[in-house]
Amino acid sequence: MWLTSKSLCFFSNLKRSNQLAALIVLTAVSILAVLPGVNAQQVPDTPSIQLESSTQWQQTLAEAKGETVYFYAWGGSKPVNDYLRWAAREIASRYNVRLRHVKVADISEAVSRLKAEDGSKSAIDLLWVNGENFSYLKEQRLLLGNLWSSIPNSALLATQKLPLQNDFGVPIEGFEVPWGVGQFNIIADESLFSHSGSKQNTVSPSSILAAAKQNPGRVSYPRPPEFHGTTFLKQLLVALSNKDQRLFSAATPQAQEDLLPLLWNYLDQLHPLSWQQGNAFPSSNTEQLSLFQQKQFVMTVSFNPNEIVKEKSEKRIPTTSQRLYFAQGAITNSHNLAIPKAAQNSAGAKVVIHFLLSELAQKQKLKGSWGDPSVITPLLDDASTLPAQQELHSSWQQVIEDKWQQKYGA
Repeated sequence: MWLTSKSLCFFSNLKRSNQLAALIVLTAVSILAVLPGVNAQQVPDTPSIQLESSTQWQQTLAEAKGETVYFYAWGGSKPVNDYLRWAAREIASRYNVRLRHVKVADISEAVSRLKAEDGSKSAIDLLWVNGENFSYLKEQRLLLGNLWSSIPNSALLATQKLPLQNDFGVPIEGFEVPWGVGQFNIIADESLFSHSGSKQNTVSPSSILAAAKQNPGRVSYPRPPEFHGTTFLKQLLVALSNKDQRLFSAATPQAQEDLLPLLWNYLDQLHPLSWQQGNAFPSSNTEQLSLFQQKQFVMTVSFNPNEIVKEKSEKRIPTTSQRLYFAQGAITNSHNLAIPKAAQNSAGAKVVIHFLLSELAQKQKLKGSWGDPSVITPLLDDASTLPAQQELHSSWQQVIEDKWQQKYGA
């Protein structure tokens, strides 16, 4: 942008000692004015922009140029894979950093690899991780720290409205960065729970049991340790125990003895009414959704509050379907990005995280085929989030899965 005649007149009246400083200021504003999405009349002075101009971040950008970041992440979803291909193109053009998605069936594969590498230079630069895997990696000191303070767009995280400071009860403390948020919900026809007595758009253990009695063989849940199936069990336990606070700290033997029978007694009533009389379970939420689409099931489970919108828009489920959550709130947790301490391309990995937290990338993730809710303040959307229930401490996950397997897995 060229300077206007009024600007030149202004300069002619300045003392020579001030001309250079004024020229720098106006030139900077002029450059910002022609950048996409920037208004020269009101350039925001946000913490993320301040951090982007820091010497530390500029050094990170310089180190990252030309690096290839090997991102170990779940590869079982076409929308997620498509999104990462889009992100890789954007990151390459903007930062000269190559992003390679290394698809894994379960992130525990990457955790096992890090364990085997035992601190030596790692083939993994970036991880998609949460829950018990994060807890283990943090405990073993295998992760790079101070990510929130060294990645500028971390300043955009909606920490005031979303539970982003802990991961399954374990403080994050800068060892990973929230990327998206999941909330457990149930999709069913609006008539299924209309007479349950629960408040609107909510379910309870008793209402699910009543639905199973009315529709024998057409209710089920994914087989644990599949994530959705385990979360369904955790939602039941929160409700059956009236949100007993011991669920949100380490699972002591006494707490297990007191609380788990509530869940087993309930399942003993539910399973005989369920699909295959509780002798078999869907292998995943994808299979359960497919059976719901085929009208073999009257309900399905999801961890994406926006999934129902996608399914309806594609006409894969009836327009009368509705999204429901447990009356205590939808179990909510973030899925996160972490960098191994021994990563060979940590600068490039930080740049990738920075981009994935940008408004552009978060909006594409929310509005595109994935539909994953945003974790940054500028894009918080009440329509795509549910009342939140704190996630259980990570230790309960393994306890519930192991004991479920012993009782019902044979």
